[in-house]
Amino acid sequence: MTVSSPKRRIRPDIADALAESIFNGDYSPGDFLPREVDLCERFEVSRSTVRSALQTLVATGLITRISGQGSRVQPLEKWHLLDPRVSGWLASYAKPNPAIQREVFSFRAAVEPYVARLAAEHATAVDLLAIETAYEGMIKALENEDRCYAGKTHDEYDVAFHEAIFTASHNLVWAQISHVLKPAIALVVERSNQSAKRLSDSMERHRRVMEAIRLRQPQAAAEAALAVLQRTGQDLGLEGLLRHIPAIETTFDCNNDLYNNDLVTRVQEG
Repeated sequence: MTVSSPKRRIRPDIADALAESIFNGDYSPGDFLPREVDLCERFEVSRSTVRSALQTLVATGLITRISGQGSRVQPLEKWHLLDPRVSGWLASYAKPNPAIQREVFSFRAAVEPYVARLAAEHATAVDLLAIETAYEGMIKALENEDRCYAGKTHDEYDVAFHEAIFTASHNLVWAQISHVLKPAIALVVERSNQSAKRLSDSMERHRRVMEAIRLRQPQAAAEAALAVLQRTGQDLGLEGLLRHIPAIETTFDCNNDLYNNDLVTRVQEG
């Protein structure tokens, strides 16, 4: 008779578990994590395993180790958000954290109109096809009750749309940033895409971006991209933030007034 060996318990990834607690706000910047001995008891692991997990958080900027005191959560600006593991944590765990959502939205509002302008100037036929395919995927997904089409969700097509515009800029840095921040962009997209009425309005704004890029209209593309972000800001309760985000220098031929009240009103009425 064969005696089956007991099943080995699968322990959670300690770095992931602690990162989740940090990103969702259980531990805020300035707070100390539990002591090593308490973490050992909680996760039923050795002290060396806990220290290895803590070192991962140190390496990604989430915490700092203070001799004689413990592990303290770093300010948000110290977090290495371009680190793939951190951006993965961001997408997975930051949904309840409005401070992080605000930072991601601020980044997008500052750069996406500029990137849309570049795309209108440099997009190739292949780039246009990628943008149009993502847009059509969004539309098709909305026709289905589960908001899915061809194995992808509406939100996934939305992220692909923005990623394709970054790629169409044909600037290596912007293209790479879009890949790294893809989970972060997905976080904001998922939060903003909710009601059917809002989605219909959002799709029209996305279409204007696509058309401006296709027609080689850089200024129109920048304004349309801002209109998309304005809709996103409304959905997230961050609409007032647009007026306080500095645009990238030399982006526009209007003394960086894309973000002033007159032009925002013009975008709304257009």
